Order: sequence, then C-alpha cells, then structure tokens
Amino acid sequence: MRFLASLLALALASCAGYRIDGAKPSAMGGVESIAVPMFGNDTLHPRAEALATSAVTEAFIEDGTYRLATSTDADAILTGAIQDIDYAQIRSVRLDTLRPAELQNTVTLRWTLHDAADPTRVIATGTSTGNSRFFVDSNLQTSRNNALPDALQRASEALVSRLANGF
Repeated sequence: MRFLASLLALALASCAGYRIDGAKPSAMGGVESIAVPMFGNDTLHPRAEALATSAVTEAFIEDGTYRLATSTDADAILTGAIQDIDYAQIRSVRLDTLRPAELQNTVTLRWTLHDAADPTRVIATGTSTGNSRFFVDSNLQTSRNNALPDALQRASEALVSRLANGF
C-alpha cells in the first residue's frame, strides 16, 4: 500500500509547475491573433521583403501560439523591416586567400509589435538575427539568393520565439 501511495505521489509531483495553456510573456497576455503586413527592406537586395514576410508568417504558423489575422481582426500588428544583410568569409580558396570558397550571411530583422486597438501603444520591439552558410559557385549572386531564405527563416524563428516564449 505504501508503495502505491508513493508511486501515485511521484506521478502527480512530476507534473508540478506545468500548465496546459501556453506560457506567454506577461506583455502578450491579451494577444491571441497577430497581423503581419509586408515587411520593409532597408537593404539593396531585391524582393527580400517578400521572403521576410513569408518566413515570419510561416514561423507563426509552425509555432502555433498566435493566430494570423487581417489588420482589422487582429489583436496586434507586427511591423518590421530587413535592417541589414552581412556577408563574412568562412573559407577561402586554397591558393587564393582573397577568393571565398564558403561564406556566411547574417540577416538582421528590426520589428515592432503594436496594439491593434491603439497603434501608438507598443507591446514589444526588438531585432532578430539569423545566419546561413553557403558555398560559392561560379555565380556568386545566385549563391547569395539561394542562401537568403534560410537565414530569414532562422531570424523569423528567433522573432516568434521572443514573442511566444519571452526569449
């Protein structure tokens, strides 16, 4: 009998501290749905704003903490822009150290979450970064274009994690 009682106490205590609903940050307590209009682009990379917007909406859908809605039906509106895209050389060609063989791109997203009822009220703001590594082939521009969505996806996941989990 003591064994069963201790087993039952252990089973019930193992779930202590967990809640069925999500553990959103306190500032996001009243937010259930978010609108994501087209992001801006402060860089010279063409069509990057569409890739960033798609990456952010996909990250919200995968996370599932918030619903996506139109600007008229949402509790909050997320505005953002691609602030910077940096490239750094990881490896060079063996006989020519100035010619890259592998590069890393780092994308910085600047974003602000506004209350939909009162757009002057800022709920959260910040920057999120994501990076990706890629090998350089004969066409550097194509290599950069192919690596950009991966870096934007990582930055978007960091953005949504900050809004959903607080970190």
